[in-house]
Amino acid sequence: MYNQLPKEPSSYWIDSTTFDETHSLTESIETDVAIVGAGITGITAGYLLAKEGYNVVLLEADRVFQGTTGHTTAKITAQHGVIYDELINHVGEKSARQYFDFNERARQFIETIVEENELDCDLEKQDAILYATSRQAERKLKKEIAAYEKLNIPHTTMDKLPFDVDMKSALVMKDQAQFHPLHYLSFLLREFKKMGGKVYEQTPIVNMSEGQTPILQTRDGHNITTNYALSCSHFPFYDGDNYFFSRMYVERSYIVAVEGKQVDGMYLSVDSPTRSVRTATVNGKPHLLIGGDGHKTGQGEPVMNHYEALQTFATEVFKATSFPYRWSAQDIYTLDHIPYIGLLTDNYPNAFLATGYRKWGMTSGTGAGILLRDYVMKRETEDMALFQPNRFLLDPSLKEFFKQNMNVAKHFFVDKIKPVEKKLEEVKIGEGSTVIKNGRRAGAYRDEQGKLHVVDTTCTHLGCEVEWNNGDKTWDCPCHGSRFSYEGTVIEGPADEPLTSLSE
Repeated sequence: MYNQLPKEPSSYWIDSTTFDETHSLTESIETDVAIVGAGITGITAGYLLAKEGYNVVLLEADRVFQGTTGHTTAKITAQHGVIYDELINHVGEKSARQYFDFNERARQFIETIVEENELDCDLEKQDAILYATSRQAERKLKKEIAAYEKLNIPHTTMDKLPFDVDMKSALVMKDQAQFHPLHYLSFLLREFKKMGGKVYEQTPIVNMSEGQTPILQTRDGHNITTNYALSCSHFPFYDGDNYFFSRMYVERSYIVAVEGKQVDGMYLSVDSPTRSVRTATVNGKPHLLIGGDGHKTGQGEPVMNHYEALQTFATEVFKATSFPYRWSAQDIYTLDHIPYIGLLTDNYPNAFLATGYRKWGMTSGTGAGILLRDYVMKRETEDMALFQPNRFLLDPSLKEFFKQNMNVAKHFFVDKIKPVEKKLEEVKIGEGSTVIKNGRRAGAYRDEQGKLHVVDTTCTHLGCEVEWNNGDKTWDCPCHGSRFSYEGTVIEGPADEPLTSLSE
């Protein structure tokens, strides 16, 4: 059925964005601020710090915009699923309201930048709507409505959706927004460079030396000596004995674009599997972006099944017939669902990180960039306590810690003894599979030219066995979410070394 979908994944945001060529770092340098990760957080922080007169460099392991920021649904909203009832129960009403205000300020920051500079980035005011289609989800939504009332969050409800699903109830957060994220970020990046900022692509950072002044080390052996180091990569580039891989977990979700359809508003179901719906303009024509079907990275059924499920939903609900784009996103969750923004490690007074936005990087990532600016400039704010990375709430953090790490332990041991799927010679063109080569477990992919790419399936992070992702043609780790190309190169951390190649 999914033969209607594009054969290869592609993101409309990336395909419709151009940016001036940059280059990789080829020598050791010194700077005021080194930012690792050129996504929305890193670019926002870099833009703000450059405006303050700092000498700033942005370091990107791959190409600018190719990561998580280029695979978003691009909703600018403080409505982050059914989060506020959960926050009230775990951190109290004051902190829950603080979380809302933090994200509202981020939305207003984006809108101000767009309006003041008259940016052409498809910014539109839209209501954000949570809806329930089952009695269980309806009960969750009623609790969320009560939380909005306790926190004085402006809201309304609605009785009917503008598309054909059996809705029980819906919660509306009015006057939120959506946009083209990379057209917006292209402006910030150009302004950053005009102010003297430097961008180095294809420059992965693999370590940081201990001491008062951070020294970052690239994979090619160059050093960046800096007064301040900011980790804005999806997964922190440096752990510093904080064991972030055990305090976060990673999920993938999926998007298909539907040509010729549109709705007013941005919709997210409370039920599982989730369904996200919003309109985008693609080449002057309306398209629906249908998202959802999330699962833990490297686990579950074949990935193309998730794309197929979204296509089925779009066909049944919107009578969709054309699907010009499909892509997937990787989202990092903290144990308590509140991002980590603050000190990277107690050993470094001048090193900070920001990560763990779940699916809400446009607002939380922007807010994080602003907060990192405040850390560098030594401006104390109330937000710093809420987002500090070294927090550990007994409930829910302890429960989630054991749940996620028991899952890791299961995959570490069970996957080692799983039988391989095929013999090496049985792997067909366009297919990936576990095989045996030279007496050892391996992963093989045969490309469109018939060439066989064989890698060791042992993840270079902590030794779990990677699984084949048939939708994105990658090897994904079910333990901590590292992802590798079929040739073995690192796409997503926490791994920073490639899979061992076994190709001849």
